[in-house]
Amino acid sequence: MGQISNLPAALPGKFRGKGRSEICPTGHRYPDHMPEHRYQTRLQWTGNTGTGTSHYTAYTRNHEISSPSKLAPIPGSSDPHFRGDGTRYNPEELLVASLSACHMLSYLHRCAVNGIVVTAYEDYAEGSMVETPDGGGHFTGVVLRPSVTIAPGSDPAMALQMHDEAARLCFIASSVRFPVSHQPKIKVR
Repeated sequence: MGQISNLPAALPGKFRGKGRSEICPTGHRYPDHMPEHRYQTRLQWTGNTGTGTSHYTAYTRNHEISSPSKLAPIPGSSDPHFRGDGTRYNPEELLVASLSACHMLSYLHRCAVNGIVVTAYEDYAEGSMVETPDGGGHFTGVVLRPSVTIAPGSDPAMALQMHDEAARLCFIASSVRFPVSHQPKIKVR
């Protein structure tokens, strides 16, 4: 995979915070030093059927998403409504999946450090998107519906409360401009 160029050295100053008095877009205070993490992906369009984009119907929307050290690429396309291949993941599904996975990882962490033993976790997430008259669109919200099983002796009320903490801590949910809600179910087994 080639190098990704033109990455900014850091986020613009209004988002980075220089001291404890600055507040980030989500309302949290920035510490004096914030660790910065970087993520790289490679997207390769594989939909040239021989004539490129010579016409709107002359190409497929298929592509592959990869990243260094990952086991396999993710097959991507657009939503079938936009001439995509419904057997491949579309960006909208990947956004919903990212929110779901981030919430789960934050939730498992909060449970682990608070003495709640999670033995199973499954989420049925759903996002809503509207199209705008100019041909664009945007998400209006995502609902996470995690079904969590905890071990006997774990506190179900605290397990439920950990979803609120996970929602507050999720990096992805803190980065989107639409509501992300959760409707969890807790089972003791």
